[in-house]
Amino acid sequence: MDNNNLPEKRLSDPGSDAKPQIFRTLRNIDLNLLTIFEAVYVHKGIVNAAKILNLTPSAISQSIQKLRTIFPDPLFIRKGQGVTPTAYATHLHEYISQGLESILGALDLTGSYDKQRIITIGTTPAIGALVMPLIYQAVKTHAPQLMLRNISVNDPEAQLSQFQTDLIVDSNTLNARALSRHVLFADKLLLICRKGHPALQEEVTVENLQRYEQTLLLMEGQNLNGLRQRVQDIFPERMVNFSSYNIFTIAALVGSSDLLGIIPERLFNMVRHCWPVEQIPFAPLNAESVEISLYYNKLSMRDPVLENLINVIRQAF
Repeated sequence: MDNNNLPEKRLSDPGSDAKPQIFRTLRNIDLNLLTIFEAVYVHKGIVNAAKILNLTPSAISQSIQKLRTIFPDPLFIRKGQGVTPTAYATHLHEYISQGLESILGALDLTGSYDKQRIITIGTTPAIGALVMPLIYQAVKTHAPQLMLRNISVNDPEAQLSQFQTDLIVDSNTLNARALSRHVLFADKLLLICRKGHPALQEEVTVENLQRYEQTLLLMEGQNLNGLRQRVQDIFPERMVNFSSYNIFTIAALVGSSDLLGIIPERLFNMVRHCWPVEQIPFAPLNAESVEISLYYNKLSMRDPVLENLINVIRQAF
């Protein structure tokens, strides 16, 4: 069958040809003409639009004439000292104004534009649950036009260096020269067990504690090697029977078994409302701590919006 005479697809029709057709259409339109169209529409006259755009009335008239060759409509009709838009021009304005507002919001470098901007913050699930509520409240108070997006951390140095995320909050120390770091807080380590655990009725000594199997939180990062070694020095013969990358999984297992677990204090205060876990006071371990830090690409400080957000987050903690 000969398909050469079939009508072309409309731009709104789904299909693989839709986007290429849109690009071909946009290529034939000088987007500056749309700005001129909006100025004439909003200010209801060529002379007024010329003053706003710092152009001559002749240049504005020529631009409107070019638009008339693109769209099947005169767009503006002379009325007294100004012009009045046609019904078709009013239709165009609804879409063009929305598009220009979106572009202005995306290009806003001062944070003064009232449209939403998405800020991406990378965290692990546990740290996200710990810090994002406070960050959200601080942002909504000081920069309500911002929308936050939380993503997982897999390769934090690459994610920040390649601008895949705006900020990262993590317990690891990132050493890339292109990155800056601010410690938000330090959290001491606690030894936890289920409620009613036999260890709660015994004298808290290394010998007694090492009789019970323990869990191990798997955390990446060379900076944590020292902490791991110090924990190993505290419990030189500890028996690790379960390991996980997820602190919530460890808390759930500790709450339903005789396993012991090691967890930062703020996370313990969170998980104890979900699972029946208690702290075993043990000074040698409580003296150890982990630092939770905010990281960002140094080039981000050229962005006033991000610079302000970083200050807001630091003050919140």
